[in-house]
Amino acid sequence: MNCTNKNLGSGLIAGLAATIVLSALMIVKGMMGVMPALNVIAMLTTMANQYMGTPLTPLVGWILHFTIGTIAWGILFALFADRLPGTSYVVKGMVFGTLAWLAMMVMIMPLAGAGFFGLGLGLIAPVATWMLHLVFGAVLGGVYGALVSRCQAKPAAQGNVRGNAS
Repeated sequence: MNCTNKNLGSGLIAGLAATIVLSALMIVKGMMGVMPALNVIAMLTTMANQYMGTPLTPLVGWILHFTIGTIAWGILFALFADRLPGTSYVVKGMVFGTLAWLAMMVMIMPLAGAGFFGLGLGLIAPVATWMLHLVFGAVLGGVYGALVSRCQAKPAAQGNVRGNAS
């Protein structure tokens, strides 16, 4: 398998890791009672019910949350990481996280009835969600960078061994 295919796999693993960290932060936020109106899982559950007719159960929201974070964002990051600005994958991830946040603010929040940039939930909503997306992006980029560097180091090391044997 070449590194390009492994990069997509690395993107999925990084997306899963970042989504797990983001989910933990969301749960802690909920337990602390911080911004109770901003419940992404409830928003996703309601939207899925409204637009796709799925059951009104939080499991649907969690499945969508993990699908988006792992598959959509993980693969997109793997495909575009080298084109993003930044000198490290962590910085590239934070840029990507900001772009994902922007997409959420202009597409998902209005569809969920929270208004453009989620301002229907208050001024803190866009700031808090951006901070969460920065953490998501940092973890996404950090894990992806660690996995990709291992993939890229192996062929070089194998090439050196073959080169010395010739």
